[in-house]
Amino acid sequence: MAKTERNGKRQRRENFRKRVPDLGYYFVVTDTDATEGNYIRGLRDSLPKELQGRLVIRVSKAKTEKLVEVCEEQASLEPQYGEPWIVFDRDEVTNFDGIIADAKARKVNAGWSNPCIEIWFDAYFGRMHSYMDSVMCCRGFAETYDKKTGQEYRKANENIYAVLNQYGNEENAIAIAEGRLQGYLQNGVRKPSEMCPCTTVHKLIEEIREKVRKSVE
Repeated sequence: MAKTERNGKRQRRENFRKRVPDLGYYFVVTDTDATEGNYIRGLRDSLPKELQGRLVIRVSKAKTEKLVEVCEEQASLEPQYGEPWIVFDRDEVTNFDGIIADAKARKVNAGWSNPCIEIWFDAYFGRMHSYMDSVMCCRGFAETYDKKTGQEYRKANENIYAVLNQYGNEENAIAIAEGRLQGYLQNGVRKPSEMCPCTTVHKLIEEIREKVRKSVE
């Protein structure tokens, strides 16, 4: 029972405060609950059981043009948790560069893929093919996926993260994606819409994996 101060007011119980996970609280907003959502949830569920309470990942869905706004609003409800991310594809988004610029201005991290997230998945299998639109990318990746796993690729596969890690190499994928990104930057290409194929989703994965690695050392 809470103690009462001399003036009659009840003291607040400090142990009612929410505990902030020491590895961070990640709030991820995506424009699809299928591919990107399943992939991020797979990442979350792959964390060691003893760490899942120390690094929290929440996935939410919003319309593409509202991603930054929804992420900022919902993350602000728990301001002590400071890792807001949006994850989305170039696909046919007309304001792709604008959304990324808006995210940066509002201090929201952007994990984007051009032309689509399958270009990031492609890196798990050793290379990032030069697919110039989402139709070609999905079709080409589906062929690679079938060869590597013996399974048919489904965008709504709830186990996509586990399958990519079982048959592919995440550490190598991160190196491939980072190398491609830096290659564009070194050549003076700054607009994400002009970086194709390219992705920054690996930044989110690398950051989380690095925190997990350090916590178990």
